[in-house]
Amino acid sequence: MTDADPTKPPLRRGWTTGACATAAARAAFCALISGREPPDPVEIGLPGGRRVAFALAQFSRGADYAEAGVVKDAGDDPDVTHGALIRAKVRRAPAGAGVSFAAGPGVGVVTRPGLPLPPGEPAINPVPRAMMRQAITEAAAELGAAPDAQIEISVENGEELARSTLNGRLGIIGGLSILGTTGIVVPYSCSAWIDSIHRGVDVALACGLDHIAATTGSTSEDAVRKLYGLPEEALIEMGDFAGGLLKYLRKHRVPRVTLAGGFAKLTKLAQGRLDLHSSRSSVDLAELAATARAAGAGEALCAAIEKANSALEAQATARAAGVDLAAPIAHRAWDTAAAALANPATALEIIVVGRDGAILARSGFRPAIRGEDPQK
Repeated sequence: MTDADPTKPPLRRGWTTGACATAAARAAFCALISGREPPDPVEIGLPGGRRVAFALAQFSRGADYAEAGVVKDAGDDPDVTHGALIRAKVRRAPAGAGVSFAAGPGVGVVTRPGLPLPPGEPAINPVPRAMMRQAITEAAAELGAAPDAQIEISVENGEELARSTLNGRLGIIGGLSILGTTGIVVPYSCSAWIDSIHRGVDVALACGLDHIAATTGSTSEDAVRKLYGLPEEALIEMGDFAGGLLKYLRKHRVPRVTLAGGFAKLTKLAQGRLDLHSSRSSVDLAELAATARAAGAGEALCAAIEKANSALEAQATARAAGVDLAAPIAHRAWDTAAAALANPATALEIIVVGRDGAILARSGFRPAIRGEDPQK
């Protein structure tokens, strides 16, 4: 990964859905209890102790509720929820009831075990819930009221936005999750995707599955689904984050793990990269030429591979010459993955999938015996 360009301004951070929901909930609670207009901007505390203020985008009240809305600003992160209107509708709760949560339109409901919340609960994660409880407790103390409230969180167009997330795969139905552990979105941190990968493993384990398949994309996922007939809960969309998956599996053992992906992505893994994104790693064509040489390629073919425009072109060139690059890549990718997984109780397999969905090579299952971590 290259250093940041000193001539460009730093990327702007943003706010999580959990922070926005907390601000909206506090504003609505204050208006409900006081009978006055809500504070605008409204201030909340983040888990790290920082105090921040949010402008309200909407406010309304009814006979038994107050509702406030905050537009999410994700900063410079390409977040699917950037610009979404997050609302909190707050009602009084019976004395001593504390704070309870409900899913409004656009917020999902948990339907599978293995997530931080049990099935049937609104998909409002534990840290945002804690933030809202703290905000209501603070506001209640300032207003001389009891901190008892029913909070319904909704996200405008949330069900549609959720189709661009992994929520459906995790069994979160009907909308988005309200997320965040710090309240702050760090641009391009990819933490949300990696967290979804981890939750996918948790769901698979909670469902009692003994075989999961992690794939780099839809083509490799379809190939593995057809090969093994695995249920949806067993399929993990790891994308470029092989390392995020494998390191989680060190302590969360699944008896059998299949990693499947295209030739280019798995060549990066074979060459010791655990982050497979094009901006953070690239195929070493000279090393790929050396792999071809070991597979029996002549010097002219090796030279053509080294000068290829891409890994796919190199693979096609080798294949046309009768040299199989997919098989050694599968086995070398297995070595990298096994070293990162380092859990001999797990049988690991690598499958290389062509762009047409055909299986090009398989390493076979072997225990992921601890070796030298390529990232150390």
